[in-house]
Order: sequence, then structure tokens, then C-alpha cells
Amino acid sequence: MNTLLFPVILAGGKGERFWPLSRKDRPKQFLSLDGSSRSLLQATADRLIELGGGWDSLWVITSSQIAEGVRQQLPDLPVENLLIESEGRDTAAAVAWTSLEIKQRYGEDAVIGFFPADHWIADQEAFAHTLSAATQLAASTAAIVTLGIKPTFPSTGYGYIEQGEKIGSFNELPAYHVNRFTEKPNRETAETFLSTGRFSWNSGMFVFRAGVVLKELHTHAPEIIEPLEQHGPDIYPQLPKKSIDYALMEKTTLAYVLPVDFGWDDLGDWNAIERLLKTEETPNVELATHIGLDTQGAIIYASNPQDVVVTIGLEDVVIVRDRNVTLVVKKERTQEIKQILKIIQSDSRFSDLL
Repeated sequence: MNTLLFPVILAGGKGERFWPLSRKDRPKQFLSLDGSSRSLLQATADRLIELGGGWDSLWVITSSQIAEGVRQQLPDLPVENLLIESEGRDTAAAVAWTSLEIKQRYGEDAVIGFFPADHWIADQEAFAHTLSAATQLAASTAAIVTLGIKPTFPSTGYGYIEQGEKIGSFNELPAYHVNRFTEKPNRETAETFLSTGRFSWNSGMFVFRAGVVLKELHTHAPEIIEPLEQHGPDIYPQLPKKSIDYALMEKTTLAYVLPVDFGWDDLGDWNAIERLLKTEETPNVELATHIGLDTQGAIIYASNPQDVVVTIGLEDVVIVRDRNVTLVVKKERTQEIKQILKIIQSDSRFSDLL
């Protein structure tokens, strides 16, 4: 089956946990975090344009604050394929609006895939093979297909998907009905999930036909889809702010999962850099000029190559130097960067740091 896929990049996130490198004028998806010359957004587009048949099939939805940056990053993207949200309303609204636009242009049988802009994929060939399978399943079945990442450790930072009955194989990959979606578990629960062999990490990547997802949104999230159909994107600021997981995926009976393994990371915070770049031969991950004494397990980043970071006797810390900010945080507390940003937002003296 040679069904065309219309890939959509979700590029509206702020990436606050990568502050101070990620800021309002330069969010995470505009950064290169793996040592390459391509930003996360550009690398995501590189993966998807061939799968979808070129730039004409690729769509991006983003916020008004960074739309111009998206245009600069992806100059070959057709103007009409860039949807600009007047106000961020989370992923349910983004999926609903984009699906409506693609249905209007290509019909309700158009197969759409949604992909966050900040994922890292190791094996491009395996990724393409997986997307072909997901496209086949979505084209032939009333299905909302999600890609479930085979877990490599009992993560407490990811949501999980429990697979149920096997419904067949597509492109030699087994597909299962979804029993349930589970929010981020505690350590003990995550270990139990892994021991069963039935759980995958929720990657946040989905594939479905336009008509299928719009019908399900009418059933489970009419408060989002009906205003959009009646008033168009002008109603956006009045839409409820809900994730697609909460608004639809946890409620629909049409969810299917492909458990896959192509080397994946969602690059959620600074610790992801260590997962990508750490080697056994080096005590630290250094993306900076670093002079260290008795320092190990550190992640050190400086945006200016002329800046020198000097450490003595440190262990398991993240040090980030960018423009006029230096961040020093224990690795296990990087999730709390969001709390620091709330403090900064409340003090007008520091508005230029955001």
C-alpha cells in the first residue's frame, strides 16, 4: 500500500526546562542539542519530508510568538502549510485545527501524522519503516494509531500505554488495541509495568485519517472541535486548554499502538544531553570549554565558545552559561527550572532573562 502521509510538526512548545538556553525568542525547537548543525525543528522536518512526499505535504503548527523563527528555520515550507496559533491552547486544539485544514484540502481519507518538534530519533530507516506501518493501519482501519516506544528503563518521566489484543501486523510490525493510557507513574509502578512486557512509553506521535479523528473529537471533545468548525481559528483564544491525550486518547475506543524501537528521546530537560552524548571514556558531557578538577557526572554547556567554565570537586550537576545567565543545578532537580522561571516572571528586573 502506497498511501501518502501528511506529516504535521507540533512546534508551539516553550521548552522551559532547557532554560537559559531556551528562551522566548529562541525556544528549544530552534536549538541544536545533539552536537549537529541542525536544530531540533530542522532535524524533525528532515525526517518527515521524504516520508510525506516532499515539502508540499509537510505542515507545521506553531505560536504567533515564534512563527517568524519557524519561517527562517524552514524556508522551503509552503506558506499555506504553516498554521499560526494566536494563543497556545495545548495539543488538542492544535490537532483539531490542523485536521480540519487538511480535510478541507485533501478530504476526510487523508492520513495525517502528528510529531513533536523536539524528539531525537537514532535510526531513521527504522523510523521510516514504522511510519509506513502506522500509515497502512490508519488507512485501512478506523484507527488512531500511536507509536509506543519500547521502554529501556522504568522511567517516571513518561506516560505509558498498555497494549491489549493483537489486531494484526503491518509492514511486519505487530499492532495492538490500546487497553489504557497511564500518566507518569512512580518508580515501583514503572518497574511493575516493565515486568509485564505489555507497556510502552507514550511517544506523543499519532497517525490517523482526518475523518476518523474529527468524528472522535465530536464525540469526546465537542467543546474544541465545534467552535473551530463554526468560527474558524478566530475562536482559538476561547478554546479550552487540553492535551490530546486528555481530550481524546484516554477516552476513545479507536486507539491502537505499534510498539517500536528506533532509538528515541523526547529531550525533555538537560539530562537528555547526557543520554545522547555521554561515553564511558569521559567523566562529563562537555559542550563548552571546561577546565575541571575532581569533577564527574557533570553536564556543561556554554553558548559562547570564548567562555571558560572552571569547576572543582563537583558531581552530578548541570552548568549552563548563555548570554547573561549562568545556571547551576543538581541533575535530579532539573525539573524545578520551571519553578525558577515563575520567580523570574514575577520580578520585572529579570524580564530580559526569559
